[in-house]
Amino acid sequence: MNIRWLGHSCFLFTNQEGLKIVTDPFNEKVGYPLPHVETDVVTVSHHHSDHDCVQALLGKPQVVDSEGTCNISGLSIQGTTTFHDTEQGAKRGKNILFSFELDGLRIAHLGDLGHLLTPDQLAGIGHVDIACVPVGGFYTLDAEQAYQVVQQLNPKIVLPMHYKLDKTIPLPIEGIDNFLTRFTKVTKAKTLDITSASLPQTQEVVVLELFTD
Repeated sequence: MNIRWLGHSCFLFTNQEGLKIVTDPFNEKVGYPLPHVETDVVTVSHHHSDHDCVQALLGKPQVVDSEGTCNISGLSIQGTTTFHDTEQGAKRGKNILFSFELDGLRIAHLGDLGHLLTPDQLAGIGHVDIACVPVGGFYTLDAEQAYQVVQQLNPKIVLPMHYKLDKTIPLPIEGIDNFLTRFTKVTKAKTLDITSASLPQTQEVVVLELFTD
């Protein structure tokens, strides 16, 4: 499987058969190029413009934006209802956490998660190999909360997202450094090629470069 970070909370996952999945495509408000890539499936964690800009994508992808299990293009995607804040959605509404398996690896994309996970939510998500975690705070988990959620899920690979880049227009979110100080194993990569056999034995944070087409 190949993983590319297109910016904000948007990743492109491509499995060995060429199936492509994009998460949370964003609009121009984020401050860097939109993800103009072709994909088969797109997941939308919530309908805010920096997470649901499906029209920026090429082709005619099938959209998954609700809780429950969805079987699409031979892929089973589980949507778990969470919240965009610590007040049961009273501030910013609901958020769907999506989990799915590609090439034998279980991926969880947390969307704009704003709270620690409950035992019921953790049970519904199950085992996670790779977690895409928001770390910038204000709208989502902050660095410490994100670290705690990583401990809850205990993935082998952590992919940080939803943090401030130099190119980003002034958003009230933090950069990535505060989050990274909590981990002993951090690597940087342009893209990530990973298989179940190459999964690290100990937890690793992989900071992906912004990929533009």
